[in-house]
Amino acid sequence: MRHLILLLTALLMAVSAVAAMTPKSQQTPLPTLVVLGDSLSAGYGIRLEDGWVALLRSRLQRQGYGVELINASVSGETSAGGLARLPHILEKNHPKWLIIELGANDGLRGLPTQELHANLSGLVKKAQAAGVTVLLIGIRLPSNYGERYVTAFAKTFVQVAAEQHVAITENLLSDVPLEDKNFQADHLHPTAAVQSQLANTVWRTLEPLMKNKH
Repeated sequence: MRHLILLLTALLMAVSAVAAMTPKSQQTPLPTLVVLGDSLSAGYGIRLEDGWVALLRSRLQRQGYGVELINASVSGETSAGGLARLPHILEKNHPKWLIIELGANDGLRGLPTQELHANLSGLVKKAQAAGVTVLLIGIRLPSNYGERYVTAFAKTFVQVAAEQHVAITENLLSDVPLEDKNFQADHLHPTAAVQSQLANTVWRTLEPLMKNKH
């Protein structure tokens, strides 16, 4: 019996040693979630670790999701810019899920909603063609851009989501009261104090997608 125990112990040690020496490239990679966004997702004006994307990453870890979250957001990004970058992002990261948070800069520049519609549709279609599950995140413009444009802009996200059959969070800032204390000096970017509310807003739509596909 003693010899058998010693033999089993030696075998376990050998297996552990082989596993430790196995290059990471040969280990099974974690499924990937990519966030493709603009300054609202890139942590503009706050520490990156305080942004909603970082908070979402922490939440995934706490709740036991074995997922690698990659933040591919760039301040100033537009829907056209994201569309141009997406093929490289897909090829490099092979994501299982993609969160698209783009369009705010298009709206601030007064881009025709038809162009926004075309760009967002293009983003979703490219991702779906690669077998990626998409979550589209909308944003509502300040009222000073005119009721007609603000309404048409918001509806564009809903229309694209319905046409392409993807999940949507209609307004990233829906849970943030429109008070000066919740926004930075530009009155556009949320402060660090309310980033958890943004993360919660996204999570409500993202969690069911991950449970269905995980």
